[in-house]
Amino acid sequence: MIPWLDSDEPFPPLETALREPNGLLAAGGNLSPQRLIEAYTRGIFPWFNPGEPILWWSPDPRMVLFPDELKVSRSLRKALKKQTCEIRVDTAFRQVMEACAAPRDGHSGTWIAPAMIAAYTELHRQGLAHSVETWMDDKLIGGLYGVSLGKMFYGESMFSLATDASKIAFVHLVRQLERWDFGMIDCQMKTSHLASFGAREIPRADFSQKLTELVHFPGIDGTWHRP
Repeated sequence: MIPWLDSDEPFPPLETALREPNGLLAAGGNLSPQRLIEAYTRGIFPWFNPGEPILWWSPDPRMVLFPDELKVSRSLRKALKKQTCEIRVDTAFRQVMEACAAPRDGHSGTWIAPAMIAAYTELHRQGLAHSVETWMDDKLIGGLYGVSLGKMFYGESMFSLATDASKIAFVHLVRQLERWDFGMIDCQMKTSHLASFGAREIPRADFSQKLTELVHFPGIDGTWHRP
């Protein structure tokens, strides 16, 4: 059993999260900016399907990417050198989220419900959520979004309408975060796609310790701009 949270009730200790499904910590509460900031500061994130209660997660182990460990395949390096597309930052945040939420691969939809889009768009308005976008001929063809606190970035979702479009945005993000001395990118769950970039799993205890250090550094708040 997991606890049901009232709107202002604190999150339970991370150690109480279920092992199966891995990391399920609590349910209920709301998606207010204050609640989301509290969650991310502690390494907790919401993930639930439309029509379900809000579910909060803190898996163990945790998939992360340290910016200086980024791996870029030979084919992707070639695509980056061609510079056939344009990278923009924070110019179409809601559009990126809506594209991430669109049905793909024959599925009817994703977990990014309208309530999530509204909540993260408000975080974006407050300068804490950001999008990195790939454009071609003035058309959005790929991108990603996530949350930034201190020197910590939490990746949420990405989409691609053209070959390598989201990968190109991701590489630009990681390289910029490294220039800004960000210490870690939260990738949440293990996937082969993220592992191909150098992401790896670490114990939740190590993740929490590193997170506690990073979120208290001065961050890059407000609208981000492509240097």
